[in-house]
Formats: sequence, C-alpha cells, structure tokens
Amino acid sequence: MRLTKQTNYAVRMLMYCAANANNLSRIPEIAKAYGVSELFLFKILQPLHKAGIVETVRGRNGGIRLGRPADKITLFDVVRVTEDNFSMAECFDSDVTECPLVDSCGLNSALRKALNAFFDVLSQYSIHDLVVARPQINFLLGLEEMPAKATASA
Repeated sequence: MRLTKQTNYAVRMLMYCAANANNLSRIPEIAKAYGVSELFLFKILQPLHKAGIVETVRGRNGGIRLGRPADKITLFDVVRVTEDNFSMAECFDSDVTECPLVDSCGLNSALRKALNAFFDVLSQYSIHDLVVARPQINFLLGLEEMPAKATASA
C-alpha cells in the first residue's frame, strides 16, 4: 500500500503544528518549511479541520493549531481522513470485480487482515511520538535558531 502525498503532507503539517504548539502556525510558513505549495496545504487542511484534527483561527493574526493534544492524534486518524480508498486489490471493490470467488477468496481475506494490521500499527503512533523522536525538529523546520553548542571552559 502506498499513501498519497496528501497524507504525507498532512502528517508533516500536524508535526509542524505540534512542534510550534505555543503559537499559531501559518500555511505560508509550513509551505516554506517543507518546500510545498500553499494551495496544496490549504486543500489538505479542509478534511483535517472537518475531522477536528486542526482548528483554524481567522483574521490577520490567524493561523492553525492542533484541534486536540498531539498525543491524542494517531497516524490512523490522519490516514482515515486523507486517503480516499483502501482497496488493495480489485476484489475489495465488490461492485467492480467479476471474480466468482470474491466472497470466499483466501486472497481477499489475507489482504483484509494485512490492511487491518496496518491500521492497528498506525493507531499505536501519535503525532507527538513523531515530534519527540526528532529532538531538533524546531531547528529543522525553521522555528528556532540552531541550539548553541556548549563552549569548553579553559
């Protein structure tokens, strides 16, 4: 299974917001940090907002922030709202297939188990987990200056 760019950048946008938790995040800043178009991020923002994963604040000083704590937003939450289709094979779409085994096929059953295992793993990881795994994320995203190195005293 391959996730779309929409899901990839949705996770990145949420990581940015989590790393910038004390401030509102702005789409132009997020777009610059990741080198992606603002229009693309605005498109991604809509399903995330509708699902309550992000909140938007309108106005001149507006922006976006996480709709709930980063440790309460799982990767599965994001994938569920950003991916259109989880069909791993034609037989997942029973209205499309002409296979006479569709309701009793071992392949279909195995693929469903694999997909459920994939979802189970995604449910075990939160946006918070991804952010704390990168101690220098704020620097890497341009949210703060490079941490000063400890100077040796003579």
